[in-house]
Amino acid sequence: MEEDVHRIELFRNRLRTLIVVEPVLDLLDFVPDEDKQRIRATLTQKGDICAADALLDAVIRGPRPPGWFVGFVAALETAGCGHAAKYAANEPPSAALEAENDNCVRLINLLQLSLVQMKTRDVCHRCHDRGRLTDEDRQNILAELDNRGPISGARLLLRRIMRNEIGWFSDFLDILRETEHMGLVRELQGEPLADPGEHLTNVYSESASLRDVSDPPADLKTEAQPEGEDVTTNLRRDSLYSSMDTGLDMSPNASLASVSDMDLYSELQDNQSMENLDCSMSECSKGPEGPDIVLHDYQMEVARPALDGNNIIVCLPTGSGKTRVAVYITKQHLDGRSSRGQPGKVVVLVNKVPLVDQHYSTEFGRFLKHRYKVERVSGNSQLKISFPEVIRKNDIIICTAQILENSFSSARGGHEDGIRLSDITLMVIDECHHTQKGGVYNNIMIRYLKQKHRNVQLQKEQKKPVNIPQILGLTASPGVGGARTQQKAEEHILRICANLDAVAIETKELGKEAKDPFKRIQSAAERKEDPFGDVIKGIMEEIHNHADLKPLCDPGTQNYEQWVVQKEQNAAKEENQKVRVCAEHLRQYNEALHQSNTIRMSDAFSFLNKFHAEELKKKYDPEAEESIQITDTERFLFALFKGKKEKLQDLAKHPEYENNSLTLLRETILKEFMGREEARGIIFTKTRLSAIALNQWISENKKFEACGVRASHLIGGGDQSVVKPMTSAEQKDILNKFRLGDINLLIATTVAEEGLDIKECNVVIRYGLVTNEIAMIQARGRGRAEDSSYTLVEMEGSGVAERESVNEYREKMMSRAIQRVQKLPRADYEKKVKEFQMQAIMEDRVRTKKKQQKSMKTEHPSKVRFSCRQCCAAVCSGQDIAIIENMHHVNVTPQFRELFLVRENTSLQERLLDYEVNGVIACKKCGQRWGSMMLYGGIECPCLHIKNFVVTYNKKNKVFSKWNELAIRFPAFDYVEHAQLVGQEDEDEEEEETE
Repeated sequence: MEEDVHRIELFRNRLRTLIVVEPVLDLLDFVPDEDKQRIRATLTQKGDICAADALLDAVIRGPRPPGWFVGFVAALETAGCGHAAKYAANEPPSAALEAENDNCVRLINLLQLSLVQMKTRDVCHRCHDRGRLTDEDRQNILAELDNRGPISGARLLLRRIMRNEIGWFSDFLDILRETEHMGLVRELQGEPLADPGEHLTNVYSESASLRDVSDPPADLKTEAQPEGEDVTTNLRRDSLYSSMDTGLDMSPNASLASVSDMDLYSELQDNQSMENLDCSMSECSKGPEGPDIVLHDYQMEVARPALDGNNIIVCLPTGSGKTRVAVYITKQHLDGRSSRGQPGKVVVLVNKVPLVDQHYSTEFGRFLKHRYKVERVSGNSQLKISFPEVIRKNDIIICTAQILENSFSSARGGHEDGIRLSDITLMVIDECHHTQKGGVYNNIMIRYLKQKHRNVQLQKEQKKPVNIPQILGLTASPGVGGARTQQKAEEHILRICANLDAVAIETKELGKEAKDPFKRIQSAAERKEDPFGDVIKGIMEEIHNHADLKPLCDPGTQNYEQWVVQKEQNAAKEENQKVRVCAEHLRQYNEALHQSNTIRMSDAFSFLNKFHAEELKKKYDPEAEESIQITDTERFLFALFKGKKEKLQDLAKHPEYENNSLTLLRETILKEFMGREEARGIIFTKTRLSAIALNQWISENKKFEACGVRASHLIGGGDQSVVKPMTSAEQKDILNKFRLGDINLLIATTVAEEGLDIKECNVVIRYGLVTNEIAMIQARGRGRAEDSSYTLVEMEGSGVAERESVNEYREKMMSRAIQRVQKLPRADYEKKVKEFQMQAIMEDRVRTKKKQQKSMKTEHPSKVRFSCRQCCAAVCSGQDIAIIENMHHVNVTPQFRELFLVRENTSLQERLLDYEVNGVIACKKCGQRWGSMMLYGGIECPCLHIKNFVVTYNKKNKVFSKWNELAIRFPAFDYVEHAQLVGQEDEDEEEEETE
């Protein structure tokens, strides 16, 4: 029994294309009625191949009573599926005969536009007389002929006859001769037509706008073919089989203008035959549509369930073409809906702004903008219309996930400036492993799951369900979510599948294409002497004593960083200015220690020197009559650094005291670039500071220049106070130079690990950086060129190598988990996914309810007060604060304006919609930064950043990092009222001047 099941699975790809579902299903008495109804529904909704798959699933799943297999084979034979019966009975044809039959099928597909012009009724009767069509086949074809016309009937006849036992092609040729279709016979045999226009007129009549009949498709010519030679002459000359091996795209959706780029023998063509001929014919008449989308066999295999309309996750390694798969699925989705007269709307979601332009320029725009309207939207976009208008006017929209979520929220709030889930027909989610609790992807998918759940209830009430989009997730690595056991890893994979409502996670072993880079771990010995670090530790010890602090861990470690951050927060709440300021300085010294262990001592010194210069600058206001307050503690800290500054600067000039990991990195880079004809690499490092410093170190070292290293740094675009972020334009420029070879070594933060389309490298170095297994896989995937290497450089005893080993174990755990999830029985899979989905919905309801209860308890803004985080000076009451665009908290009261000064914004100037950031606002008393000055509609609005304040409520002090953590509803900013006040003030000033 199990051998029979195994045989069905072995020949499934053949059987699914050869079985005629309806008559076979009627003859299978052991298949439950419930399964039969489901299979018939699939046949109606998704077509023969999907229904055949469902039938085979039902047969394998059982029940399988004694004699079931004999009955199954007999049903195939009786229903006229003798070819399928041969495979099921383990009597497949020889390889040669099978190949010949496949070529005959492909030839029919190639010439189908001619064949559908045949006299269908006559051919149908002759095929029936010869036993190539059953009684039911003939009835169905004649009914199709009468109801939908001769072309539709011809398509059904061709689909049915190609499922016959081997030998059908000879009979079909004889039948065409008997019914006086000699032109078709000659075409099928590769002979020249008696009249060059015969039947070719039919083939190209619908594509006359594309090219003249006398000029056959250029892609059908070979190099040796004379310019004027006829297509059919070319077919005749090369004979049947050789002419088939031309790389022609035989898929029903292929354009005649570009039939040269796909593999004729790909499995796709076996499975799609003629079911979508309407789409094929319509495409032929539309003219040039941009580059062909060519998929490898493995890409087509993972895409297939999505082409059938199912939600799936495509999990393929970095650089294996996941996005190209998504582009192909998008095109088929829109083409299919267009052919059915249905509107289509595709939204491609990304989690990083640079990916918006990247996906547009390299994939979706490149392949689809010639046929469909493609637009991109991100926070950096300068579009003059609203996002819902962009959605309405375009077919494909590429955007950051937060923009879509914001628009969903607006629609739920009743605003016109919002869209609904039902407006979208396909949603592509890039880097979908981020679809987890708390992420914006998950917020979007929770909306989807809720609507899907409501649709079930609507159907029970016999009401029309609300349309929800098809979901396509893309990832190189779903990870294990921190799982420590195999069971938890499987739960993590299932939860991702549930969150994306995926029927499966599709993976593919790529064989030779999946060659991993050579990997090595290099550990640098600890420094025997570290006088530079010793001076910094001495400074830190003096600060500990001054503030009476007793750390529980060694300086220079991550644990110390966490301890000092907590100390600063507690001191701010307690209004202990002495400890708060000391903790802030200790944090900077700790960072300098870390830098001295990874980059040059001179870089660490520059970092400290810049920090102290900025702190001193805060204490000076050129427009003020009096200097800003400097406390005794601040004087102590400034004097402490000043006293050690010269010594630190001198020690930084001694190369013998540099860390050994930097020496090891230098050796690794030189070895890789000198030992390769053409090297192209990426160095991943932890912080933006280290990326910039390493780039500077390389540019200043003549040895690197001598061996051809041309380096540049690549960092993220998020705002940071320490390092100026990179704009999207700057990132794009660097990546473009890297592709062109002007730059051959990138020093990057984790921004380059995931998503960004970086040209294949043969050198990948992770410099003291290890996070999780997803990041490891992503970074390693960058080294996908031939003979590539992946090197981890670490400091001995840092634990980096150990964490890398843990990640390698987790990667194997993840692979096993995916395989086990894929092998789960369908019923078990669906049950687990449904459980996780219901759990996610219930958790969201609880969170929403708590949020509502919290907002109901929200006090009036006047109940909270804000004070400066550094000097504890009273700043304002909550009633002085208003919100611009549900995002920016501003205080425009005259009293507040007297408390701050405005400094130049040293970080990047951002231009956002109709407001812009002009400068930094800081406390007049102590110089602590409070926020930024916004120009909103021509009005200056001081914008407050809550992280710079201590919030007092009910006599309790608290600190927050984001405004949404504070349960207070602030009123919206009244632009008109304030504009009138500003206008009145200006008039008063003008009157005073005239007097």
